[in-house]
Amino acid sequence: MSGTLYLIGTPIGNLEDITLRQLKMLEEVDFICAEDTRVTMKLLNRYELKKQLVSFHEHSSQADARRIIDRIAAGENCGIVTDAGMPCISDPGEVLVKLCAENGIDVKVVPGPSAVVSAAALSGLSIRRFTFEGFLPVPKKERNERFELLRNETGVMIFYEAPHKLKSTLSDMAEHFGSERKISICRELTKIHEEVLRFTLGEAVDYYNENEPKGEFVLVVEGKSQDSGDEVTLEQALEQVRMLVEHGEKPTDACKAIAKETGFRKGELYSAFCEDK
Repeated sequence: MSGTLYLIGTPIGNLEDITLRQLKMLEEVDFICAEDTRVTMKLLNRYELKKQLVSFHEHSSQADARRIIDRIAAGENCGIVTDAGMPCISDPGEVLVKLCAENGIDVKVVPGPSAVVSAAALSGLSIRRFTFEGFLPVPKKERNERFELLRNETGVMIFYEAPHKLKSTLSDMAEHFGSERKISICRELTKIHEEVLRFTLGEAVDYYNENEPKGEFVLVVEGKSQDSGDEVTLEQALEQVRMLVEHGEKPTDACKAIAKETGFRKGELYSAFCEDK
């Protein structure tokens, strides 16, 4: 009988933000897959837990993943953690979840802190709907394509960003979304120097031109106002459909998504897409 893969959340900064169930599962599993074993070892040492750690990160091979899956299939229980927060979201662990699904191996979640949800709650923006965008692409062409896809997004958008890229990212956001768009900048969440700054994008650019960014950032950006007078043309909506399709979406799903954002009918967009193709 195969074992189980447990997705175990860990603190995003303050090591006291851990649950009794997380500690119990970290102690009970046969081995733990960690993004950085040094980081996980600090957590285990803090709570006097001794467990075999297996490194699994973005540079791990398919053979590494296969060895882990084979151990679970043979009956061992495995816990997977990331350096901070919930594993398998913008995280190498998603590969193991996919392989477990393909091989009929049970996967269970042991939830914990999340920088995305924590930043959303702290933002002061209206969080009825949001989209998690993670880290933006680095190449300029891909980055501009992502911003174009998000230009008419009406939900709050949440991004991760490193300090050395923050200034350029804020400038790009101001250029694509407008300098008056609101943003909440959450820094070092749950740590000693936790800080939340609420600006317009233009104000954020000015602030960090005078203050060097330090720490890890979560950016919570206001969505486009639904009553904005900046109407999208059919050709602009069709271009957004093309971009989604190029990124792997099915044409019908892409048309449905863009229809919600622009007000055009799904059938109208699909017909125009097929004619254009």
